[in-house]
Amino acid sequence: MAGINKVILVGHLGMDPEVRTTESGVKVTRLRLATTEAYKDKSGERKEITEWHTVICWRNLADIAEKYLLKGKLIYVEGKLRTRSWEDNAGAKRYATEVVADNFIMLGAKSDGSIAPMPTAEPVATPVQTTTEKVENGNELPPFLTQEEDDLPF
Repeated sequence: MAGINKVILVGHLGMDPEVRTTESGVKVTRLRLATTEAYKDKSGERKEITEWHTVICWRNLADIAEKYLLKGKLIYVEGKLRTRSWEDNAGAKRYATEVVADNFIMLGAKSDGSIAPMPTAEPVATPVQTTTEKVENGNELPPFLTQEEDDLPF
C-alpha cells in the first residue's frame, strides 16, 4: 500500500514571503506560518502553544504568494512534509523539515481594495477509474472495487 504524506495547516504568516529564484530560473517562496493551540490548564488558566512551520511554494504558487501574501495574513495551506539535510560550515549534519505547499487559500477579512482578489491555486483533478474499467496493465480491479451495490456487507 502506498503511503500518505498530507499536511493541512491554518495559521498566520509571521513574515512577508521570502522570494528567491533558482539558477535554472524557477521561483521559490519561503513562508513562516504560526499555528496556535489554546487550552486551559488544571487551574483554569488559559495557555497557548504556538508552533512555527516553514512552508515552501514553487513556481506559479510562489508567484501568487509573492503578489498577495503579507505578514499577519491568515491562510489555509495543503501540502506534504519534506526533510532535507546539509552540512553546515563546521561540518555538522543539519536537518530541516518543511511543508511543500500544493495549495493555499487566503482566509480572514477581505483587503481594503488595494489588492486584487487572489486566484485560488486549484489542485489538478485526476480522473477516477470506474469499477468497469481495467487497470492500464490489463489486470482487472481488485474484487472489493468491483462489487455491485447490493453485494456490500453493510
